[in-house]
Amino acid sequence: MLMEDGGEASSSSSEVRSVSSHVDVPRIPNPQLKKLLFFKVYKRRWFVLLVLCLLNCSNATLWLTFAPVADQSAQYLRVSLEEINWLSLVYMVVAIPLSFGTTWMLDTLGLRITLILGSWLNMFGALLRFCGTPLDESYVPLYPVVMLGQTLGAIAQPLIIFTPTKLAALWFPDHQRATANMIASMSNPLGVLLANVISPMMVESPSHVPTLLIAYMVPACIICFLATVGIRSSAPPTPPSASAETSGSEPFLQGLKLLLKNKAYVVLLLCFGSGIAVFTCFSTLLEQILCVQGYTDDFAGVCGALFIVFGIIGAGALGPFVDKTKKFIEATKINMSFTALACIAFSVVSQLRQQKAAVAAVCSVFGFFGFSIYPVAMELSVECSYPVGEASSAGLIFISGQVQSVLYIIILQGLTKRLADSPLSTCGNVVLSWRVPLMVMAGLCSFFTCCFVIIFHTRYRRLEAEEQASYGTKQSNGSPTSEHAPTVES
Repeated sequence: MLMEDGGEASSSSSEVRSVSSHVDVPRIPNPQLKKLLFFKVYKRRWFVLLVLCLLNCSNATLWLTFAPVADQSAQYLRVSLEEINWLSLVYMVVAIPLSFGTTWMLDTLGLRITLILGSWLNMFGALLRFCGTPLDESYVPLYPVVMLGQTLGAIAQPLIIFTPTKLAALWFPDHQRATANMIASMSNPLGVLLANVISPMMVESPSHVPTLLIAYMVPACIICFLATVGIRSSAPPTPPSASAETSGSEPFLQGLKLLLKNKAYVVLLLCFGSGIAVFTCFSTLLEQILCVQGYTDDFAGVCGALFIVFGIIGAGALGPFVDKTKKFIEATKINMSFTALACIAFSVVSQLRQQKAAVAAVCSVFGFFGFSIYPVAMELSVECSYPVGEASSAGLIFISGQVQSVLYIIILQGLTKRLADSPLSTCGNVVLSWRVPLMVMAGLCSFFTCCFVIIFHTRYRRLEAEEQASYGTKQSNGSPTSEHAPTVES
């Protein structure tokens, strides 16, 4: 049973005991255990979720500040397009070695320290970027300083982006976890959406870049204040569910060993990591792909916005559905299949001229099915790897995605060919053909999707453990009930 903070009832989590897994008991709720299972939830969980959402959104805007206006940024900073791409790629390169430390920090030092540190790094990164682009035209922009600011933002990213699954497990009851994870996770693509809309809108010429950086710097400072002052603890005084009592119970190194020995988890690690890489490539290279066929930066921004908006709509529908039905596997397989089809369609229509409606429609479908997978897959990673800590199971998938993202972008850029003549191009001085790279990206997406659909099978370990604690049963077929303890709201 759950009760909102402020009610008269108190938690009795210490009295909850799991029935031995060696004893099979009929699937009938145990009245005595149900009386003991009185979990309390706290209203301030929504504030913690809000701060995480704002921080996640801010960090995403810093990540993709320059990608939608790559040509103008290159002219202002007096560097090549490849160096502008590295302002986004640094997020992947830096995150890879730091991600293991982040998972350890979340599972060991806690949510509060991790989030506050991430907010300060995010703020200092935004400040440094602005320092490298002076408003006075007599000063030369300093690309290394801008890169250093991006690097600080990149260090903050794993501290922020690993957190949704952990926060959902520690603060939310079982029937709200997928929804909370969805809200926190989708704030990152919302930041990508804002970057795709705001950057082209504000940067009409290269001289407007410093003003753009101010627009992204101010929210980062406000969010840092909210995180530092507002987040008072890593977890609520009492757990909201049976699994929250043992969150992160496995030692860090032992947890990593268990993950790598888990066949289902390894399949999810590789296949969903590939999906993250494809989406990173799409977000980073969209403007450069579309400008070859004469599409403007504004249209590329609209496509990026549609990609995110429909992704958020899809996630908003899928999160509550999965919370209610617990069909994690089915939802992930179906959405990944449609995502692969949309990726193939994009590789074709993006090479056609004067097909704005088709390009916009494909980007919308790509986002609708692709982005909605992310929070569900993160919850699935916890379900198939429990009792390993949430930060470790979700974090390792993120690392896989970052490693594959770097490889994919390097490979795709290496496969481009310079075009001698492209009269409709809006790309500036250098015009590249993306036909072959897009075919390779679609092929990789389709291959890993097929592998996941055919190979991946798992039990829902966390739900089984909670059901045992709640009802004194042992589930044997890997399809636990979607029922949860009764809730009392104050």
